[in-house]
Amino acid sequence: MSERAILGFSGELKPASMDDFARHRAKRLALGLEILENTEQCLRVGLTGPGDLIDAFEMALSLGPRDSLVTEIWRETNETPDGAPAEGQAT
Repeated sequence: MSERAILGFSGELKPASMDDFARHRAKRLALGLEILENTEQCLRVGLTGPGDLIDAFEMALSLGPRDSLVTEIWRETNETPDGAPAEGQAT
């Protein structure tokens, strides 16, 4: 089953590094990625894909990149059958 999740990461972040790092990890894990917010305090991303791979993405982003310090992580999820968007979710 495919999931759609919004993940947030806050701390002392370098926006360009976090953007590159997130895109690289999402591509490696074959996840759909949308950058929703990217500042020196917060990165919020929308992801689509298998739940286990979203979990792996969360772990990877919590550890890097080298020039950013993630101090808090939060998540919103909606399970969807066969990758269809949940009711009220944008496509």
